[in-house]
Amino acid sequence: MSATGSARLRRFIADMTQLVGGAVQDRDEDAIVEVGARLLADLVRHDDWLPELAAQGPPHGYAQNLLWCDPLERFSVVSFVCASGALTPVHDHCVWGLVGMLRGSETSQAFVRDPASGRLSLGSLSVLAPGDVEVLRPSRGDIHQVSNVLKDRSSISIHVYGGNIGAVRRHVYDSGTHEERPFVSGYTNRVVPNFWDRSTETRGSD
Repeated sequence: MSATGSARLRRFIADMTQLVGGAVQDRDEDAIVEVGARLLADLVRHDDWLPELAAQGPPHGYAQNLLWCDPLERFSVVSFVCASGALTPVHDHCVWGLVGMLRGSETSQAFVRDPASGRLSLGSLSVLAPGDVEVLRPSRGDIHQVSNVLKDRSSISIHVYGGNIGAVRRHVYDSGTHEERPFVSGYTNRVVPNFWDRSTETRGSD
């Protein structure tokens, strides 16, 4: 990751911190997702900032690598690495979310759950290409299933959530029986990338 890339990621986190800090006081989720989507779109328009450590995933399946969690757990940023042909379970988030496509392409198949019967029906299908951003909001339905469009390599999307997503109690759904089961995702990586070391650029300014 270049110095320019590190600065880009630090600036995004600083902007999100200011946004969430101000909006939380007003409980203005609309402002968070509207402005946050623009900030994330600007970030994923560039592909020079993701640490290699956070671009790693398994040969099959997917990885959710933590990039940053706000100290007050108001938001978190993760890189989602989806192997070729991989498919997630049907799941929800229980907090607002922003998904920005960085590399490759993913589909996001939405589901609508009937509040009376609990049955799922197909909703809209989105295909994300680099630079695209999808908004997820529980109040408007946030149940979906993600798959990698590419059959020969991984795709990487950047997710921003309104909480410490690895610790949020949420749900997976059986697409056949429509049964809802609780789950907590955690994170795949055990080491969080260090993009705060500015010592080299500071020494260079002497």
